[in-house]
Amino acid sequence: MHASEQRIATSVLVIGTGGSGLRAAIELAARGVDVLAVGKRPKLDAHTSLAAGGINAALATMDPEDSWQQHAADTLKESYLLADPQTVQIVTEGAARGIEDLERYGMPFAREKDGRISQRFFGAHTYRRTAFAGDYTGLEIQRTLVNRAAQLDVPILDTVYITRILVRDNAVFGAYGFDLTDGSRYVIHADAVILASGGHTRIWRRTSSRRDENTGDSFRLAVLAGCRIRDAELVQFHPSGLIAPEDAAGTLVSEAARGEGGILRNGLGERFMSRYDSERMELSTRDRVALAAYTEIKEGRGTPAGGVWLDVSHLPRQTIMTRLPRVYQTLLELQMLDITKDPVEVAPTAHYSMGGVWVRPEDHSTDVDGLYAIGEASSGLHGANRLGGNSLIELLVFGRIVGQAAAEYSAGLVAQRRSAEALEAARAEVDQLLASDGPENVRSLQRAIRDLMTEHAGVVRDENGLLKGLAELTAVEARISQLGVHPDIAGFQDLAHAFDLKSAALAARATIDTALERRETRGCHNRSDYPELDPSLQVNLVWSAPGSVERQAIPPIPAEIAALMREVSTAGKLVE
Repeated sequence: MHASEQRIATSVLVIGTGGSGLRAAIELAARGVDVLAVGKRPKLDAHTSLAAGGINAALATMDPEDSWQQHAADTLKESYLLADPQTVQIVTEGAARGIEDLERYGMPFAREKDGRISQRFFGAHTYRRTAFAGDYTGLEIQRTLVNRAAQLDVPILDTVYITRILVRDNAVFGAYGFDLTDGSRYVIHADAVILASGGHTRIWRRTSSRRDENTGDSFRLAVLAGCRIRDAELVQFHPSGLIAPEDAAGTLVSEAARGEGGILRNGLGERFMSRYDSERMELSTRDRVALAAYTEIKEGRGTPAGGVWLDVSHLPRQTIMTRLPRVYQTLLELQMLDITKDPVEVAPTAHYSMGGVWVRPEDHSTDVDGLYAIGEASSGLHGANRLGGNSLIELLVFGRIVGQAAAEYSAGLVAQRRSAEALEAARAEVDQLLASDGPENVRSLQRAIRDLMTEHAGVVRDENGLLKGLAELTAVEARISQLGVHPDIAGFQDLAHAFDLKSAALAARATIDTALERRETRGCHNRSDYPELDPSLQVNLVWSAPGSVERQAIPPIPAEIAALMREVSTAGKLVE
């Protein structure tokens, strides 16, 4: 045991302090269960705080015809039939309650004059069902949850990086990690562990994630614990990420900009969406708008910097200031650009991991007893294309359900068996990295992974490119063994980046392996060598180790929901 090792015991450990982790912790604390939440970045700055557009629930405050069944139908249709119907039903049916929870905790939703929660259209919804707070909905949700957690005295450790989930005989008994500031180690014993550590979109060059988040931590922690990953290839590219400045490339311009009437034009000034979805135009689905922009750029009709123009300058200034305050502020800060006067240069950016850890729909339990996964770390709700606004409601619905499930699991445990070997392996892994003094630099290898993923596994893919990507990834993995890790006086970020890199490599391999296997074009997954949708691939692809991908059938959709689903046209889908 290390001299600087702290041992903490708790009933339930939550890894990740974004929306889903906090909602689960709140549920546990409200039930009187001992809980500890740990995060690698400050809780008020979790990734959830970046979500701009809104949160979905069929409240029917604006369109009385709306129902949870229609919300479920829209979600399943949009998933290109890859979402799990039971997961979809749980989220859409539990959505109103999720909103009520937030209201009770003090969330300041935008409201109509008579006090109803206001709802707006968001791409591909049948009705207005997206509740919001300006264009900083995620930030308000995060603040609201942080405040509620504080009221309940939920202990939150903000600077802890978890390196391993500890498992014995396929049952979880805690986690191992270190403090990002001083490098001291933590052994956290827990009956149950909830993994809420986000997705893997940071492994692309342009991404809406910040530098050291969404590097695939949840993939690596889960796989090493004995879990599987479902649909790693299904990654949503958001249509509008900033191109400049370089250090903020990929930063989102909220979809609310299109929702409020923003127009997309190519480098020639043409309003190009008419070529891809003449009915819905800019309000088309994310995958189509992203593919349309990608195609325009690829075929040489992009802007000078390789993007397209998003223009809201024709909207009344008042609308922009009240409905899009954050977009306005961000562009002023980053580019000295006034969106009330000038268009913004954008390009598709890696935005959301629709796949994630394989979980059971009813309680998000994994293949390992006592281990749960929620939020972007999990899978099952979004299939091949996520409806805007569905991710935030998922956090609230499953945060509550999984908090309850973990509480019951902990209460029902007769005894907890630990393993000295598992703990020693986790300790040795950190020791070994700290002693690494090789010639390879963590940041340059991270960049190498981002480059190869962007080049070979981006918006449009083909077998040749994916195989090249795999070969390049193998070369990068070999170099990872030659790392030099040098924590300095400013803290242990270098060690954290080394673990981020290991996670990124595993997530990249899972993504490329499954992208090779999915020989079709469906939703966000575009294969130029297989441009058609293949009905025999209406399955989930489950990855457990390099090269091992199995197909899993998806349960049938309940008749009452199927009846509300409308035909998805694939016209204008892949234009290459």
